Amino acid sequence: MVGVRELRADLAAHLRRAGAGQRVVISVGGRDVAQLGPVQATDGQTVLADLVTAGLVIAPRRTDVARPATAIPVWSGVRLDRALKELRG
Repeated sequence: MVGVRELRADLAAHLRRAGAGQRVVISVGGRDVAQLGPVQATDGQTVLADLVTAGLVIAPRRTDVARPATAIPVWSGVRLDRALKELRG
């Protein structure tokens, strides 16, 4: 249990604890009023891990972050259909 003053004084440490999976109960005037904890799916909300576990989808093979393709410069006044035709060959 953490008082509101202690929470304000060391918020970053309590957020790290919550991110690590611990639940932090916050009290005001000795009465529990809130709970700080890790983010979890709410009831009825499906997450990718649930779908993989159920065998409904296959887990991605790549774990790195997808990078967007490099930008293609387009000159002002060029029609989009002509630019796409040129790119696609």
